[in-house]
Amino acid sequence: METTQRTDQQRSAEHRRRELLEAADRVVLREGPGASMNAIAAEAGITKPILYRHFGDKGGLYAALAKRHTDALLEALRAALDAPAERRERVEATLDTYLAAIEARPQVYRFLMHPSEAPSPGEPGFDVGLHSAPLLRRLGEELAEVIEERVDLGPRGAELSRVWGHGIVGMMHAAGDWWLGERPCSRAELVSSLADLLWGRLAAAGNRVGGPGF
Repeated sequence: METTQRTDQQRSAEHRRRELLEAADRVVLREGPGASMNAIAAEAGITKPILYRHFGDKGGLYAALAKRHTDALLEALRAALDAPAERRERVEATLDTYLAAIEARPQVYRFLMHPSEAPSPGEPGFDVGLHSAPLLRRLGEELAEVIEERVDLGPRGAELSRVWGHGIVGMMHAAGDWWLGERPCSRAELVSSLADLLWGRLAAAGNRVGGPGF
């Protein structure tokens, strides 16, 4: 009986946490980096102390939102990598998936990657490096794993896979950030240009024997 009650309480807490994150998402979509704990609590129909009880502080809420959006982005990137297409097409599809995600929800992107742009009155701003660097590092490590299991890079394959994974994520982030702010070209043009930059060694490398292929 106690185990059942504890399980029900955990499910209820998880459900409530999802509801609060969805409320936070709605506020972030409207207000971007300026989203405040007061506004999120009001959106969820609760008081700010209750919001703190679930997430600790704004940093805790940020971390939960970052995980939520990073999980969704990684799932979309994996789908693009696994699509039945030639390698060059999958490279372009993966780049496009990332750019399409930040283009579709620019306020969410700015909240996650530029959270100190517009701190709310009475609330401290974020240390961008402290909060956004782990998000980019996670993306880099995930991509490194994909590269290592699919591409034969020789005896230094594991090391090179991590170099490539973090390098590609850094390139996507920097180029995407610049493009989202200035829009100097179409998304398709940026995707093609970035794929050209990556293509030399990637085109020449063979698939890892026994791996899923790339």
